[in-house]
Amino acid sequence: NAPIISSPHNRKTIYHAGNVVFKSTDEGQSWTVVSPDLTRNEKNKQGPGGGPYTNEAAGGENYNTLMALVESPHEEGVLWAGSDDGLIHLTRDGGLTWRNSTPREIGDGIINSIEVSPHDPATAYAVVMRYKTMDLKPYIFKTTDYGETWAKIVEGISDPHTFVRVVREDPVRPGLLYAGTETGLYVSFNGGQNWQPFQLNLPVVPINDIIIQDNDLVVATAGRSFWILDDLGSIQAGPVHPSSLTIVKPKDTYLFFGGSTDRPVPGLGQNPKQGVTIDYYLNKKADSVPLTLEVMKNRETIRLYTSKEDKDFKSWPGGPSKPQVLPSKKGYNRFTWDFRKDPLPAVDKVFVYGNYAGSRIGPGVYQLRFSLGDEVSETSVTVMPNPKVDFSAADYQEQQQILTNIENMITSIHRAVNEMRSVRDQVKNYKKRLESNGKAKDLLAMGDSLITRIDQWEKNLIQPRQKTFQDVINYNNKLNAELMNLKDYVDAAEPKVTEGAKERFQDLQNQWVRFEMEWNAIVGTEMKVFNLMYKNLDLPALIMERE
Repeated sequence: NAPIISSPHNRKTIYHAGNVVFKSTDEGQSWTVVSPDLTRNEKNKQGPGGGPYTNEAAGGENYNTLMALVESPHEEGVLWAGSDDGLIHLTRDGGLTWRNSTPREIGDGIINSIEVSPHDPATAYAVVMRYKTMDLKPYIFKTTDYGETWAKIVEGISDPHTFVRVVREDPVRPGLLYAGTETGLYVSFNGGQNWQPFQLNLPVVPINDIIIQDNDLVVATAGRSFWILDDLGSIQAGPVHPSSLTIVKPKDTYLFFGGSTDRPVPGLGQNPKQGVTIDYYLNKKADSVPLTLEVMKNRETIRLYTSKEDKDFKSWPGGPSKPQVLPSKKGYNRFTWDFRKDPLPAVDKVFVYGNYAGSRIGPGVYQLRFSLGDEVSETSVTVMPNPKVDFSAADYQEQQQILTNIENMITSIHRAVNEMRSVRDQVKNYKKRLESNGKAKDLLAMGDSLITRIDQWEKNLIQPRQKTFQDVINYNNKLNAELMNLKDYVDAAEPKVTEGAKERFQDLQNQWVRFEMEWNAIVGTEMKVFNLMYKNLDLPALIMERE
């Protein structure tokens, strides 16, 4: 368990500890001793079978050795060392001189970890374990004056058998501490004056170490693997006003593909969800008034969520997925925006071999706005490029532009089809009503012509004969499905748009230009003629229902 660390000030500098501290400035090629013996050096406890440990041939049970070693992140050459026989030493000059800074209550306990505050160079936390001498009580000590004085801070860790293994201070909020114990996790919001359990769904298990990485809390357990609490933002934000709607600013988030599902696989670890994880507080459950979340880019809404379930939604094969519903219980809620824009509009009951989900956004700053009645809470989040791929901002911009063009075209096609279907249904309805009207003979003939014209036009845009996935083999995709397939191809982790994709989009765009002209002709000419004939018969005109 001898510690080995790299300097936070110079990565080529490495420290290693035995009973003394070794230093290398050439990445371990050579070493120098920079301390005296920092242990009690009790010779009678260093031989085979010597107490209080039983030595083994592998050498892992040696006594009078250093167990904790850390260099201050604030000051180069300020090193803290803790031994397995209860001593803490400090040097502030790179090892030239060392001072014994051991608290009086430690005895011969194991100094298992030392944490230098990320906010104050004079503040440090030392954790002592005495379980090998059958003392299972917690021991955490805090100094604010470089070890001149220490205070014991264990109030709230009440179980007499819950000794502490490690303490870490939050890098964002001063005084926010996390303690890993023999039975789980504890948290303090006031620098250790009081502690409370922070177990959540964490099993009762020893916590060997803690690290905060990318604002996620990561704990290493004894026998139960790693556990991660994603995004500490709500913990760091502290208490909120009890009558407020409050959104916690999410951490900067990488634009990554993958993640986990809502249904974890038993026995396997669960990755974070793909997207921006958002924590928010509600002073009351959103009931009669729905909660809404707007995701905006340059103040323009690109995604809208609501807590109100769409009870009229009906699914069908090849159709869009059911809209996500915002959690809206009283207290803290967590929701993940999946990096995507609003879903595409659908044509009712039409199977499409494609994905109705909106395309993924590019890197940038996005605004998040929660609304509940008259209450509004806003913040922003920075979405960063995927660090595993190296592309320019121009590459992302080009990808976003062609995706926007594709989605705009699909939206135009589906809206045009839906509008024409509304017109066709009206014509069919009028035909039934006017079949016995002798004056409407020419109008009925015009209606038949209009229906045929709409049917022929629609067949170029959608494939109504497809009902299942296998039907794609038998019936060719039409323009909307071709565009949706192209969207999925371009909407990839690597934003560079291929020349083939650009050419394919141009081909499909040319097709839509032609079909859009036909649509304009139907609306601007044939529908006008039909409506004029209706007017002459003193009947209500056709109304094209706009979406």
